[in-house]
Amino acid sequence: MLQATGTEDSRCDNGRTKLPETSVAGSDGRFAAGLNTSSYWLETAEPAPGLPADPLGKVDCVVVGSGYTGLSSAIEIARGGRSVMVLESGDAGHGCSTRNGGQISTSIKPSLNALAKKYGLEKARAIRSEGQAALDWIEDFVTREQIDCDFSRCGRFHAAHAPDQFEQLVQQTRELRSEGIEADIVTRAEQHSELGTDAYFGGVVFPRHASVNPARLHRGFLQVALDAGVHVTPHCTVTEISKNQDSFHIKTERGDVTARDVVVATNGYTSTLTPWLQRRVIPIGSYIITTEELPTQLVDKLFPTNRIASDTCKVVYYYRATPDRKRIMFGGRVTASETDPVKSAPKLCDDMCRIFPELAEYRISHAWQGTVAYSFDELAHTGVHDGIHYAMGYCGSGVSMAGYLGMRLGQKVLGMKEGRTAFDDLRFPTRPLYSGKPWFLPAAVAWYRWQDRRQHKKAAGMAWS
Repeated sequence: MLQATGTEDSRCDNGRTKLPETSVAGSDGRFAAGLNTSSYWLETAEPAPGLPADPLGKVDCVVVGSGYTGLSSAIEIARGGRSVMVLESGDAGHGCSTRNGGQISTSIKPSLNALAKKYGLEKARAIRSEGQAALDWIEDFVTREQIDCDFSRCGRFHAAHAPDQFEQLVQQTRELRSEGIEADIVTRAEQHSELGTDAYFGGVVFPRHASVNPARLHRGFLQVALDAGVHVTPHCTVTEISKNQDSFHIKTERGDVTARDVVVATNGYTSTLTPWLQRRVIPIGSYIITTEELPTQLVDKLFPTNRIASDTCKVVYYYRATPDRKRIMFGGRVTASETDPVKSAPKLCDDMCRIFPELAEYRISHAWQGTVAYSFDELAHTGVHDGIHYAMGYCGSGVSMAGYLGMRLGQKVLGMKEGRTAFDDLRFPTRPLYSGKPWFLPAAVAWYRWQDRRQHKKAAGMAWS
């Protein structure tokens, strides 16, 4: 299953592009004049604080990447009494940490049974429990640090896009309940109490899942890091990391740095700077659109419970009302190959209006993109390679896991036993001939989308028969 909601650290341009109305959607009038291709969330967040232009020459620890993972690890290390510098190639947090859908789940994709077959039941339970720990941790962090980011335990409605998918969800729900995970089955007859659409065949509610404004969450991470004494230098690309006997030498575009420890927190933007890591993550673009402001009664009809939503398609859609309940945000992947937000927006709009026909008469104001990182085993990974600490591979569900593993990573750098996680001793797999460029992805996405379309057509026929 391909899901892209992600949280990344670094290299996307978040500049705003103004486009003539006719250049986006022709004569259908669905797109606002001057379609905004920056993240909608950035408009709702406070401007980033002024940050130093130049790096320090020597620190205890250098963190590469200023998203949730990087800042969380930096906060922990700085509060442990060490000097920390975060280096970022663009604006602070301008990757998926400010571009995701703001949905927070328990982050672990493989089921307990699948993990048990591979690792044994005890290890499987430990891995699955990390997802619950991450979800609880992010709520505690936001509360403790008093971050104003619209965090809410609103719950998630996971919808079945075909009747057989509903039956699978019922079975999976029984398994989840055996793990102590709250999950409530919603039949198709009850569906309108959760989501104002006839496009699905029931689903499951996860009442403890949460929503957040991701850009404001990131601003909170950044301010906490600065208050802890972390030196954050944006627009300072790291070009080389080498290790001497007892320290690292880091070359940047703005000068060289010496550090005792290095943390790499680049996730979907992992590059040739760290080729071993690049070979182990699959960068996948995720695309999101946002409507213009909508009538209150329409938003109330489509999202009566204000839950976040997703579905069982192989190439997952995810959507929600914005925190002020004035717009609908709709995300997913609509092309086999990577594209740009302007080209993906009409296709996303078509899919959104298939689910919510009432939105066809309203315009799209924003369309943007970010890059998440999948791993070959659909698990997050954290550890140390060649002395470099890392955490990445959140598989599109990293809003809580990124910050949580960043915190644990910081504890590891400090030598604290609390830093150990169930992910630490897992093999971080790759594939022969894979170098970080997913040549196989277009074919895989095309195949999954074909399966989804076939199921949609079959399900539509059953719905109207």
